[in-house]
Parts: sequence; C-alpha cells; structure tokens
Amino acid sequence: MKPRMLEKYAGEAAPALQKEFGYGNPMEIPRLVKIVINIGVGEGKQDAKYVNASVSELSTISGQRPMIKRAKKSVAGFKLRENSPIGCSVTLRGSRMWEFLDRLVSVVLPRIKDFRGISAKSFDGRGNYNLGLKDQLIFPEINYDKIMVSKGMNISFVSTAKTDEEGIALLSKLGMPFAK
Repeated sequence: MKPRMLEKYAGEAAPALQKEFGYGNPMEIPRLVKIVINIGVGEGKQDAKYVNASVSELSTISGQRPMIKRAKKSVAGFKLRENSPIGCSVTLRGSRMWEFLDRLVSVVLPRIKDFRGISAKSFDGRGNYNLGLKDQLIFPEINYDKIMVSKGMNISFVSTAKTDEEGIALLSKLGMPFAK
C-alpha cells in the first residue's frame, strides 16, 4: 500500500506544480528525495547513556536505526577527543520518508505550543529546507518519563527543486504549514 503523502504528491502536488511552473517534461517536476534527521549529543563525551538514549529516541521517531556521528579530530577548547560520539543521524528515503512527512505535518507540528507556522526563510537557495525543533517531546512516540535530557533536532528536506520558490511550492502543496 502506498503512503498517503506519496498519493497526495502524485495526485495533487505534482500536477499543480507542473501547471504552476509550466514544466514540459514530468521529470522536471520537483520531488522530495530524502529527509535527514540529526540530533547533537554534546553530553555524550562524558556519559555514554546520553548517546544511547538519543539513538533509541531517534529510532523510535524515525522507525530506522540511526548512525552515530563521531568527532574527526580533537578540539581542546570544546574538551572533545577524536572519535568520541557527538551526535546521531538517520536518512529516510522511500516509504519511510513519506510516512515521516505525513506524521510531521498532520500530528507533530500542530502539537507545538503557540504554533503559527514554520518560517519559510530556512531554504538554502537550491530548494532544500532545514527545520529546527527545540524539543523531541512533541513526537507522540516519545515517552515523557524516559527522557533524560530534552534535546533539539534538525530535520533537512532534500528535494530536486532548483530554486527556493520551487521548494516552497513543493512543501506547501504537501501540507507544510508555512507562516504567512
């Protein structure tokens, strides 16, 4: 069974984008390629429990086992040693990506307190969007009692859009609530 957001893209968003931007070839229509979720674990250099907690939370949120990111070199100012864990990330593609986007738009973002929409200023100039969340507790899968430390995360939406206007149009047609 196709994910609901993929059906929305194929049935509504892609034809609307083709009409709006006047694409002749259907392969020119911007589409979502992947979603990358990153969590920084600064406390992980002292205690490995923080890293394990972040990995389990990110795997619960994404449905996929995250990869632990390690420091490439030592930095004395940050009290960081080479090869110590500093974060974890997961890359979602295919049906997991569409399911995550559906949950993010329909369940997670409306749970943010005093939510008025997300900023449209976080595009990189090539149609990719970065969303920063301050707390992982807005995801309904996360159990409040098992949280050690409240951590933020960065969610990157990578698309085939060539400009920010195409990226904004793609994500807004998929239901992303941009602030007016």
